[in-house]
Amino acid sequence: MDVFFSNLEPVTLFLACGVAVLAGVIKGMVGFGMPMVLISGLSSFIAPELALAGLILPTLVTNGIQAFRQGIRAAWQSVRRFRRFLFAGGVTMLISAQFVRVLPSEIMLLIIGVPVSVFAASQLLGRPIRIAKPSARGEMAVGTIAGVLGGLSGVWGPPTVTYLTAIGTQKEEQIRVQGVIYGLGALLLVGAHLGSGVLSAATVPFSMALIPPAILGMWVGGQISDRIDQNMFRQATLLILLLASLNLIRRGLLG
Repeated sequence: MDVFFSNLEPVTLFLACGVAVLAGVIKGMVGFGMPMVLISGLSSFIAPELALAGLILPTLVTNGIQAFRQGIRAAWQSVRRFRRFLFAGGVTMLISAQFVRVLPSEIMLLIIGVPVSVFAASQLLGRPIRIAKPSARGEMAVGTIAGVLGGLSGVWGPPTVTYLTAIGTQKEEQIRVQGVIYGLGALLLVGAHLGSGVLSAATVPFSMALIPPAILGMWVGGQISDRIDQNMFRQATLLILLLASLNLIRRGLLG
């Protein structure tokens, strides 16, 4: 670990921790957004592959906290309800993760940025998708899309949040379900990127270092969420995500 951090500038590590705190605050307020903020913020000053490695462990830990906040039984009920989504997303995530090293970094940035910007913009414009009668096939389709994005970029929130919102999931359950889905996805992501080589002895220390600031930020975000109008902060979060995703698109197009 000392060898790794000796090759990382203190300023770079400080900035990375700052991004992790911001990502945690956003997640604490609305229950999602950590991977998107981390990959966008970190890849602004470090290699996209290292940014991807960095987000994996903080995402795993914070989603575990979120998933089990209401107890194991409630979390298990969420697993049963969305088992098709989880299965489809898990399989495609494991497969797509193996292509990370093949794709040019610019393509990966665009794969992340475009869907995130579309999601955030549609929500900000007040045009959410509504699904009156959810189907098993539709759930697996959305899970597949989320899994592909998650394996390639570590970001699988937009299709997940869009789907949960579209089927009218209640706020408390949606936050818990997001924690369960993202937590299981993050667990699979650990295994997938141990196989792909993105998560290795050289990158694990960096990812571990981002866990404490991410948890701190999540706690702060939770405190804010309890005291301030949730809708106002959700709109602010979507605006941040939109700006972050547009920055990814810019970097993907301009290099």
